[in-house]
Amino acid sequence: MSNNSNKKLLPGLEAIETASIDEIRSLQLSRLRKTLEHAYNNSPVYRNKFDQAGVHPDDLKDLSDLAKFPFTSKADLRDNYPFGMFALPQKDIVRIHASSGTTGKPTVVGYSKNDISIWSDVVARSIYAAGGRPEDKVHISYGYGLFTGGLGAHYGAERLGCTVIPMSGGQTEKQVQLIKDFDPDIIMVTPSYMLNIADEMEREDIDPHKCSLRVGIFGAEPWTNAMRQDIEQRLNIDAVDIYGLSEVMGPGVAQECVEAKDGPIIWEDHFYPEIIDPKTGEVLPDGEEGELVFTSLTKEAMPVIRYRTRDLTRLLPGTSRSMRRMDKITGRSDDMLIIRGVNVFPTQIEEQICNIEELTPHYMIEVNKTGNMDTVRVSVESGLSNSTELNQQLASSLRHKIKSYIGISASIDIVEPGELPRSEGKAKRVIDNR
Repeated sequence: MSNNSNKKLLPGLEAIETASIDEIRSLQLSRLRKTLEHAYNNSPVYRNKFDQAGVHPDDLKDLSDLAKFPFTSKADLRDNYPFGMFALPQKDIVRIHASSGTTGKPTVVGYSKNDISIWSDVVARSIYAAGGRPEDKVHISYGYGLFTGGLGAHYGAERLGCTVIPMSGGQTEKQVQLIKDFDPDIIMVTPSYMLNIADEMEREDIDPHKCSLRVGIFGAEPWTNAMRQDIEQRLNIDAVDIYGLSEVMGPGVAQECVEAKDGPIIWEDHFYPEIIDPKTGEVLPDGEEGELVFTSLTKEAMPVIRYRTRDLTRLLPGTSRSMRRMDKITGRSDDMLIIRGVNVFPTQIEEQICNIEELTPHYMIEVNKTGNMDTVRVSVESGLSNSTELNQQLASSLRHKIKSYIGISASIDIVEPGELPRSEGKAKRVIDNR
């Protein structure tokens, strides 16, 4: 679409959202040069990485030259824990966030005053793209604290002019009470916890289909289009995907547009994406699936150069906006299970579960090794009253789908509603005992 036609169709957007591709690439090149210079001049870690790789910021003549520069990984952040990656003096750091650190030291990120302002801007832009407007009430069920989700969503909603209900995670009964009493228009939460909230509504004899919510902005974990359909039908809302990660900024790196629902638009004026072959590191052309890599273009406190997200996706042309989209995350290169030589992602199993109407999206995958053989057991809750005969039919159907579409054999346990553990944030779907 041309710039003008986009503006007529979508009033209220920032000019850069409908700028020409040439304008966007020119801005990216200018900002990328400044980012590389800033990182080299102010971060000993990046100066050392660039020097060891034999590259200098002056080597960037074109956007494609970024491929000459070294990657950044989560290990770099952990090796320089806590503040070694910062590129500003401590007096200029106004906030610190950190990951949970469940697999080692937490990854720590810092923000300048301008970083917080830009973060608020991109989240506000994201909420608008999701269908939110300044007059809306936004119920935030992402966790507040060191996790970037709650405060990132909060500042963005306030920047847009919305009324914020800062509920945070947990206390599911209270979540339902506030949704019932406050009539929010939008909820921002993980998709798995949205299902828990819907379960609680039904337990209290509240029809989720009739609640005030109009839009759900879901992120922080991979989820399938099948789960989107399940949530939309159950709650009568538009379910859209927000993408982000703390190392790059937090929520708001990319956002799905409500009018298209065809994958999150990457806000390319602030975050430059690449897709690489996860094994070789080679940059792949748009349209090919690989690992998503980001370089920040405007971050001051902690710029990141070619950060390997481990998320698997592909870059697609813009539709609702000029900037490129990313396809829905199919999984992470570090959560892929190799079962008897077959690459399996939890979301593939989730998709088959969601394709059986009588099953709920509450499931757990357990992997064991018996002798030299990998074994997989999938436990999933039935949405119907317990019936041995029906459960056997459902188990047989799911076992067949997993074998046919994914290529592995799995044992299936159909369990009672509410039997599997619930998450108040990111759902833990896999127990690998090998």
